[in-house]
Amino acid sequence: MTRESFTSAQAVPVAVRRHALFLDFDGTLAPLQDDPDTVVLPTSGAATLSRLDQLLDGALVLISGRDVRDLSARTPQSLWRAGGHGLEVCAPGEAPTAQSPEIEGDIRGRVAEIVDAFEGVRIEDKGPVLAIHFRQNPTAEADLLRRLTDLAAKIEGYKAQHGKMVIELKPQRANKGLALRGFMQRADFAGRTPIMVGDDTTDEDAMRVAAELGGFGIKVGSGASLADYRFEDTDTVWDWLRSIVNEHA
Repeated sequence: MTRESFTSAQAVPVAVRRHALFLDFDGTLAPLQDDPDTVVLPTSGAATLSRLDQLLDGALVLISGRDVRDLSARTPQSLWRAGGHGLEVCAPGEAPTAQSPEIEGDIRGRVAEIVDAFEGVRIEDKGPVLAIHFRQNPTAEADLLRRLTDLAAKIEGYKAQHGKMVIELKPQRANKGLALRGFMQRADFAGRTPIMVGDDTTDEDAMRVAAELGGFGIKVGSGASLADYRFEDTDTVWDWLRSIVNEHA
């Protein structure tokens, strides 16, 4: 379990020749917003990530629950991008396909039937992944989670995962831990040690795998975590990233 006290940006070591860096997007590189369409990188954020990627010889991955098309529109396409919790991956310089994979059968309709019973709750479509946002109606949380968990149990290969003001219905293979392990098995990541930085439940899967592979996790914000370190907010994340770049300026 991670320490509850916050860590300073300068206290977390990174060796650019030895580490591989995996970064969540929402809540890690950009603050969470009521409307996910308004989330963007901070000024000079893209340049910082691109320089950091150069220092790491390409061992930097943006790994997000967002659809990879959405993620690619908000971040440099010169980086590795793993969208849908790793369901779809774009290599550096690779543009995503125009259309995301479609969700199977009548899953979308069955989720909509549940969501329609709650005012202020909406569905965000992310290909095979459905994000059910209840930030506008937090009292719906317990009932929504129960109903969506019951539904997921009836759909082969799917699960419901609870996050910050969101519940996702997603394929079980949509897992950031599986995605991180896959990257670490690539020849161009060989010999490196993974660091996973994230703020939510889905990031814990990747932190667990990072620890298994000799690396560690960094939790952003409050809440229980497996991470070895804890940053206070997205500003601290950027202070840390910029400090790595400045060290090699």
